[in-house]
Amino acid sequence: MGKFLTDFKEFAMKGNVIDMAVGVIIGGAFGKIVSSLVNDIIMPVITLCTGGDGYRNLKYVIRAGHEATADGVAAVEEVAINYGTFIMNIVDFFIIALSIFVALRVIMKFKKKEEEAPAPAPEPTTEEKLLTEIRDILKNQEK
Repeated sequence: MGKFLTDFKEFAMKGNVIDMAVGVIIGGAFGKIVSSLVNDIIMPVITLCTGGDGYRNLKYVIRAGHEATADGVAAVEEVAINYGTFIMNIVDFFIIALSIFVALRVIMKFKKKEEEAPAPAPEPTTEEKLLTEIRDILKNQEK
């Protein structure tokens, strides 16, 4: 059991796992923001432009529901294909995909600039400094 806990601690403390956990949390929050954007801002504007009563209500009814009657007939639920909700989810997906694409593109540009920047010349080692001094002394003695 001790080895298991040690291995788990080693796994959990790796930088990639922590980065991934942060990404999942931020991604969840971002998904809620995008869903709100689509449901509360984009779809009402589209509904207004198309003159409909809302994409959320678009559906193909396969079997209509019946309400309970006075003589005790049980209610039957409506069976429908809600394609309006499906359209909203597709719009959600495209906004999230576009956002991730733009974010990754910006990150890649920054990484590319870092790679292109020349690295500063390494400082000479003590041995190289000493050899340079000896060379300079020998040059001065020859003159």
